[in-house]
Amino acid sequence: MAPHAGGDSSSSSSSSDKYKPQDAVHAALTMGALFGTGGLFLAAVKTSLEKKHVGPWAVFSKHGNIAATFAAVGSVYEFSRIASANLREKNDHYNNAIAGAFGGAVLGLRAGRIPAILGYGAVMSVTSAVFEYTGGRIQGAGRNPDVDEFERKEMLRKRYRRPVEETIAEIGEGRSIKLPGYDERRAQRLKEAYGFEVKPVCADPERA
Repeated sequence: MAPHAGGDSSSSSSSSDKYKPQDAVHAALTMGALFGTGGLFLAAVKTSLEKKHVGPWAVFSKHGNIAATFAAVGSVYEFSRIASANLREKNDHYNNAIAGAFGGAVLGLRAGRIPAILGYGAVMSVTSAVFEYTGGRIQGAGRNPDVDEFERKEMLRKRYRRPVEETIAEIGEGRSIKLPGYDERRAQRLKEAYGFEVKPVCADPERA
């Protein structure tokens, strides 16, 4: 009985690790409604900026294509992303690249030209894939919660910190920037430049 139980546990754990299919149609309708609402808001703003007096129905009659385009792009993008994930059984940035290509192509349909369709698709595909690849953040992937923030910053400081000798060699000594033996070197430079000897000032009275 023991081997049988072990086999059941391993099969259940492997099945839990498998990709779980998602409802692409429901997600597409939800995203389409969300994008359509955003497009409708932009159409309303554009209508309010009209110089001529137009009624409230101009949002739909004159600028309704904005809301329709937004809804179509959102629906096609989300449906393509989830359909690709269901077919590949993976959740990664390649799904976003495929979805961006289709969504951008729909956006390019407004221009009615093949170069515009291909161009919008390529730009949206690359942008979406890169955004997903970097963790869905503009600033990059999220930080590891297991790494202490203070230790991470100290590691960055040590990695990019320049040696003080290199900095002083670049900007020169003086102006409150002094390495050990500065007074002796200054006295030697004065002697070489002006021919008189200057006794270095010793800050330590015991050494004096």
